[in-house]
Order: sequence, then structure tokens, then C-alpha cells
Amino acid sequence: MTDTLTPLVLDMLEWIAARPRPYSEVIDAWRTSCPRLTVWEEANDRGFVTQCSALGSEAMVELTPQGRAFLEANGRITLPSR
Repeated sequence: MTDTLTPLVLDMLEWIAARPRPYSEVIDAWRTSCPRLTVWEEANDRGFVTQCSALGSEAMVELTPQGRAFLEANGRITLPSR
């Protein structure tokens, strides 16, 4: 991950760690048209987030164990395991 993206990915993961977020809210807040700042795509590609959905409900975005570990390794947050 580039040095430019690391703090932004950590910001996004910390924001999602507070509570699962609807997919549309995450995309609205974190998608960018700048090819050098692909925060959502980077977090997805690295397996830091997952999308879960119930029948008839919007997909929710949550952290994966890798996302939690990345936050903890970077001193952002200590999260209880689910």
C-alpha cells in the first residue's frame, strides 16, 4: 500500500469499526474518481472489509479480522473480537 493511501485506509477502517455501515453510505463517503486515491478499492483488495446482506436489505460493510488486525497494528484502535 502506498504511503499516501495508508492513512486514508486506516481512517476508513476506523470509521467502519464504529459500526457496520450501509454499502451506499460507504461508497458515497469513500469512493473517488482519482486513480491514485483508491481507498475503497484498496481496502477491498486487501480483504479489510466485507459486505453482508440479509434478504431484502441493503448490504452492510463490516471489518474483517484482517481489517481489525490492520487497525490494531497501526495503533488506531483495539477492538474486541466478534
